[in-house]
Amino acid sequence: MAVHTAAQHSSSQVLPFRESLMAMIGISFVTMLVALDQTVVGTALPTIVSELKGFDLYAWVATSYLLLSVITVPIFGRLGDYYGRKPFVIASIVVFTVASVLCGLANSMLFLVLARGLQGIGGGMLVGTAFACIADLFPDNVVRLRWQVLMSSAFGIANAVGPSLGGFLTEYYGWRSVFYVNLPVGALSLVFVWRYLPHLRHVAHEGKMRLDWPGAALIAIALGSLQVFVETVPKQGVTAETVALIAMSVASAIALWFWEKRCPHAILPIDMFRNKSLAALFTLGILGGFTMFSLLFYAPLLFQGGFGMSPKDAGLMITPLVVFITIGSIANGRIVTRVKNPNSMLYVGFALLVVACLGVVIATRAMPRPVLMTFMLIGGLGLGFVMPNLTVFAQQTAGRQHLGIATALLQSLRMIGGMIGTALTGTLVTHLYASGVKLALDKDHASHWYPDLSDPQILINREAQDTLLSQLGAAGHNGALLLEAAREALVAAIHIGLALAAIVAVISLWQSRRVPPIRLKGPVDPTIVAE
Repeated sequence: MAVHTAAQHSSSQVLPFRESLMAMIGISFVTMLVALDQTVVGTALPTIVSELKGFDLYAWVATSYLLLSVITVPIFGRLGDYYGRKPFVIASIVVFTVASVLCGLANSMLFLVLARGLQGIGGGMLVGTAFACIADLFPDNVVRLRWQVLMSSAFGIANAVGPSLGGFLTEYYGWRSVFYVNLPVGALSLVFVWRYLPHLRHVAHEGKMRLDWPGAALIAIALGSLQVFVETVPKQGVTAETVALIAMSVASAIALWFWEKRCPHAILPIDMFRNKSLAALFTLGILGGFTMFSLLFYAPLLFQGGFGMSPKDAGLMITPLVVFITIGSIANGRIVTRVKNPNSMLYVGFALLVVACLGVVIATRAMPRPVLMTFMLIGGLGLGFVMPNLTVFAQQTAGRQHLGIATALLQSLRMIGGMIGTALTGTLVTHLYASGVKLALDKDHASHWYPDLSDPQILINREAQDTLLSQLGAAGHNGALLLEAAREALVAAIHIGLALAAIVAVISLWQSRRVPPIRLKGPVDPTIVAE
């Protein structure tokens, strides 16, 4: 096996153009694999639940995936720093694809939840290693930002076609096909990665690494408890169980901090958190995830449930948000390398996110569709300016030694921010909507219909609405008026929930000043070998 230094080709990229392109196509397919799965499955979930009859495990189809991926991202990010990333990228594709087949073969909700957990492990391995591969291939930040557009485009395409593809496959080929669609994408990913992605590892890391198992276990407990907490709070509120979960998460995080300070082979290098620039970027990762996921989750619910749009029309409204994340990333790659202060792109990005959130907060059913789509477009541009820069800035600041774990941590913290955001916004929306519905029903002396209207999903399911309207009419109530009151309650609740996301975006804008000036010119110490 040939070994040659990265500098043999160029200080800005490890491989010649053609090989770089093929390697990046492989990484892009890998990114598409995870992004496509997340968007396609969501559309099929109601059908899956009705067939497998396990509504009590509904949330766990998503939770098991998220939980295992959030835990494994930092672990494999660190392992990739030491052993090189290619073996883990290949393993992640195999694990993810096999788990997809198992999901498609599921004959019970419990089996599906377990298979989704296995998918989460594959997804965590993938996110923890694939994002850092780009920095290995392109040590120069300017060159990397241009190549990163391929990955952003793949992500954007998967997000754009995912919901429609999920609906089409579920309707015409059954829900199992939404998992089997991962097979051709996985096969293509494997071919390109196996053939073209070089095995890059750091020269300084020789000999056998001792894996920090206590650190890995503490990460799993801290993040796992937090994930279950944010899933449970919106449904149960503050109970002994939820308090115990958050206490366990905090205690494990504190124990992890003290353990990693003493551990000679720490999986989570504590010195990264002492770096003011990295600490500021990690904070922005959490805050950015909070705003991003709140917008992505609750804008569609507002359009469908609150404004009464069809799934097709609501999808059309959301499309600019998803598409302009990619367009924003492409534009960012061109702009950030030409401006005197690259940090200014963070200010612009978060300012656009503030405008987008406030736009949704003031949105009404009477607002012209083009205006709504403009707010979505602005939000997409904002995310396209923020997310790539956070990654590249963190890689530049962390240096070669901690490149993988810094990249992986940023992705994990973004997901954690998203978990917290959807939980807090979800709790607000759920309680405000429920109290609004209860008030409307009490006025009409129809409080015993509360269980039927307490779930906002009734405002999306047309068949369930028709059934409820006929039952309310037979009981002498004005069903259409009560349904309209429920819609108004949902709109008001989501407005308040997304106002919280807007406040977080304003805090992000303010926090951006804590990031020291980033210099993008030049490579990140290309001390790697290609095998």
